[in-house]
Amino acid sequence: METPRIVRVRQKFKRPVVSDISSAVHEEFARLRLKDKVAGRRVGITAGSRGIKDNLPILRALVSEVRGGGGEPLLLAAMGSHGGGAEDGQREILRSLGITEDSVGAPVMTCAKSVGIGETRDGLMAYALESALSVDSILAVNRIKEHTAFHGVVESGLFKMLVVGLGGPRGAAQFHSGGSGELPKLLLDIGAVMLEHLPIAAGFAIVENGYEETAEIMGIAPGEFRNKEPELLEYSRSLMPSLPVKNLHALIIEEMGKNYSGTGVDTNIIGRLRIEGTPEPSTPAIQKIVVLDISEESHGNANGIGLADATTRKLVEKIDRKSTYLNCATTGFLTRGATPVYMDTERETIDLVMKSLGKIKPEDVRLTQIPSTLHLTECMVSEALIPDIEALPDAEIIGEPKVMEFEENGALTYRIGRHA
Repeated sequence: METPRIVRVRQKFKRPVVSDISSAVHEEFARLRLKDKVAGRRVGITAGSRGIKDNLPILRALVSEVRGGGGEPLLLAAMGSHGGGAEDGQREILRSLGITEDSVGAPVMTCAKSVGIGETRDGLMAYALESALSVDSILAVNRIKEHTAFHGVVESGLFKMLVVGLGGPRGAAQFHSGGSGELPKLLLDIGAVMLEHLPIAAGFAIVENGYEETAEIMGIAPGEFRNKEPELLEYSRSLMPSLPVKNLHALIIEEMGKNYSGTGVDTNIIGRLRIEGTPEPSTPAIQKIVVLDISEESHGNANGIGLADATTRKLVEKIDRKSTYLNCATTGFLTRGATPVYMDTERETIDLVMKSLGKIKPEDVRLTQIPSTLHLTECMVSEALIPDIEALPDAEIIGEPKVMEFEENGALTYRIGRHA
């Protein structure tokens, strides 16, 4: 099957950056006068399962601040049902993210048992990990960004860290049992109970720019979660990267993974939800999506593979079905774990998708290739998209178009790579 010629493209996004992570954490710690809230106390610092770029230095800085303030820092594994809902799985996920006692300087507490701590006004029980109840103070740490299954005044952030992360497997299951339209309200309602019954000393909210760099670190007092998180969510949206062209015949994603998005591929980037009863976004409009591989950091959790139309045998053989299906069952979106059609090699998979486009000529195919849905500063586009790219003020073409080629084993020759 003949494939289109492709050319490399570089995008420019807004780029505010925190230049000194430790200093930023120190300033926020001091501004909130947290020394008085940690002195002589066992302080739990949440550590989730997301691949946040500066999570490790931020956690290190918080450990240092707590210890310097006379407290005993501990890391609380807080990731809902991720890691198979088991302590060993939690520890392995944190290890794969570089988060260990040696790297952070504080013991890591894993826990998979949740207990009820109070009810919402609607009578819904709020659950908390036993580990969260065993400490004297808690610093909730999380990145603020759009969620891949719902939209509201709060999405992925501090409230989700409380309700799902510190809620453990039971808390995560209960939260996700609500319809997608109810989830923002549940975050606020259950989160209010968590704030009332858990010893939350503060939250540390992280906002990243389109280059996966830390744009802001903000310390937030518990009473300000409800006001500050929506503001930071809007700021995060303004910095979010996107595809250069949003009307495509095909999108090739080199690698999916839990370290890129909770759904493996970010639904906000690809314009697909596949949630029963929820309309699909009108943009981006992509006819066919191909995913070539899954990251090592995912440990076989391929939640989100069902958003693709085609994939490769190598990816399918890496899938841990138990972990994937547990994640999908917890969220309630089983379709996202469905295995799409797959072929033995990347070439056969891409050829199959090209054939599925019907009579569209290779020179007319509107195709984009990206390393992941998190890394979008560089991509490959087909020749048919060059006029679209040339009309964009913040995108430039690098080099000359070349034929999409494959190695002898069928692997795609020209790749962007995960760190582009």
